[in-house]
Amino acid sequence: QVQLVESGGGLVQPGRSLRLSCAASGISFSFNTMGWYRHAPGKEREVVASITSSGLTNFADSVKVRFAITRDNAKNTVYLQLNSLKPEDKAVYYCNTLYGPKNHWGQGTQVTVSS
Repeated sequence: QVQLVESGGGLVQPGRSLRLSCAASGISFSFNTMGWYRHAPGKEREVVASITSSGLTNFADSVKVRFAITRDNAKNTVYLQLNSLKPEDKAVYYCNTLYGPKNHWGQGTQVTVSS
């Protein structure tokens, strides 16, 4: 059974940083592209970043110079480093991977940016 468990969200002031983690189980993690999405109130869910099995990364334009995505295949974990956070980064952040015929999602972790 595929399971994705996010952690690391919280309330931070603008300009500060957070690191989100997504621990995966039930998949061949090192072979999977992993992604982070976010869903803000009143907006469509959007992709934030992704990282392939070989470490190639891709980012949404809105976060490209502020966020970083990394993976630790030994720990079956993907990380999203959020730097220089802005109020508009407030959202629930979800981990995602395609495994077999199905898209799998974690339960999400809330990020709130407010002074």
